[in-house]
Amino acid sequence: MATSIAMSPIEGENYVEKLGKGAQAAARILAVATTQQKNQALESAAGHLEARAETLLAANELDVQSVANSRKPAAFIDRLTLTQARIQSIAQTLRDIASLPDPVGRLLMESERPNGLRIRRVATPIGVIGMIYESRPNVGADAGALCLKSGNAVILRGGSESLHSTRVIVSCLVDGLREAGLPDACIQFIDTTDRGAVAQLLRCTEYIDLVIPRGGRSLVELVRHEARVPTLLHLDGNCHTYVHAAADLDKAVEVIRNAKLRRPGICGATESIVVDQDIAADLLPRLVERLDNCEIRGDEAAVSCDARIVPATARDWDTEYLDAIVSVKTVAGLKEAIAFVDTHSSGHTDAILTEDADAAQTFMRAIDSAVVMHNASTQFSDGGEFGMGAEIGIATGKLHARGPVGLEQLNSFKYEVHGDGQVRA
Repeated sequence: MATSIAMSPIEGENYVEKLGKGAQAAARILAVATTQQKNQALESAAGHLEARAETLLAANELDVQSVANSRKPAAFIDRLTLTQARIQSIAQTLRDIASLPDPVGRLLMESERPNGLRIRRVATPIGVIGMIYESRPNVGADAGALCLKSGNAVILRGGSESLHSTRVIVSCLVDGLREAGLPDACIQFIDTTDRGAVAQLLRCTEYIDLVIPRGGRSLVELVRHEARVPTLLHLDGNCHTYVHAAADLDKAVEVIRNAKLRRPGICGATESIVVDQDIAADLLPRLVERLDNCEIRGDEAAVSCDARIVPATARDWDTEYLDAIVSVKTVAGLKEAIAFVDTHSSGHTDAILTEDADAAQTFMRAIDSAVVMHNASTQFSDGGEFGMGAEIGIATGKLHARGPVGLEQLNSFKYEVHGDGQVRA
C-alpha cells in the first residue's frame, strides 16, 4: 500500500504554487507560439546539451556516487548513468521531436449542421503538466521537449538521486527557450529534495492541469492515492512473451533474448515467458543457452525440461524484476495462454510469437493491454520506436491516452463553432 506524503515545510511561499503561477502564465504564451519558435527552442537546447556534455557528465557522476553505497540494483544505476553516447541520444531526441508535425491546432473533426452552424473539433494543449519521475535523467529532457512541442508548460520533479543531472539538463532547455523568445517558465523543475514539494505538486489544483508519474509501482500508487490533480498513470511493466506451438523457434529464441536482456531495467522488458507444452522440451534448453547470465524461474514442467531452470513461486507470475531474471510458465495452448496473460499482465505490453496468423490475431484481440505485439520484441514498446520522437510515459489505463504518450496524446481538444447570426428556438 502506498505511504501518505507528510507535508514537510518549505521556506517562504508555497514552493510549487509559485512555480505553478509562472507555468500557467507561460502556458498561455506557449499555446499560441509558432511552430518555428518551438522548433528553434528544441534545436538550440540540443546544441547546448552537446556543448555542455562534460559539465553534464560531471554532474551525473555526482549523482551516481550519491547512490554508490545504497545497495541499489544494477538496473537502477544503469538508468541513472549518462555517457557521451547517451547525451548525444538525448540531443538527437530533441531534434527528432522538433522535426515532427506540430499537434496544436490539428483539425480532428468538421461538420455542418442543418441550421448552418459549422463545427470544428481542434487539438489544443492541456495547459500545465506536472511530471514526476525517478532515476532516469533523460526522462526530464524527453518530457520537457514533448510538453514544449505540444504547447504545454511543464514542472519536472525528478528523483533526488538525479538532481545534479537534472539541473544541467533543464538549464540547457531553458537556454533554448530564451533563444526562441519563449518564457523560462515553460520548463521548470522542483530544485529540492524536500518530499513536501511532491505533496504540493499533487494538490496544486489551481495551477496544474495534469500530473504524470513515471517510475515504479510504489511511486505510481502513491500518486494514485494522494493526487487531487487529474493523473495519467503508468503502472509497472509485467510484460509477457508467449511462444505458440506454431512459432519459428530460431526466431523465438532471438526475439526473447532481446526482449529480456537488451536492457532488463526498462518497463518494456519481458518478465514472463509463456510456452506451449508441445514445444517446451525443444525450446527451453535452447533458450537457457541464449539467456546467459539470466536467472530463469519456471513451473514444474519447465524445470523438467532443463535442470538449469529453478522452481518458480506463485509470486513470480506477478513480478516486474527489472533485472536479469525471468519466469517461465508452460500452458496447454492458446486459450490457456490468453487466460494466464490476462490474469497476470500489468496491461503494458504483451507479445505472441507464432507463424499462425489466425492464432496471432486471436491473441492480439483477446489481450487487453496497451500494446500487443506479434513476432517482435516487447522492447519496441517505446514512443521513439513508434515514430513519436519520444514518450513522456506509457499509459496503462483506458481513458484519454493509452500506450506510449507522445505529442498527440499531450493535447486535448475544443470545439470551434462558426455561425452567421443563428439563434436557438
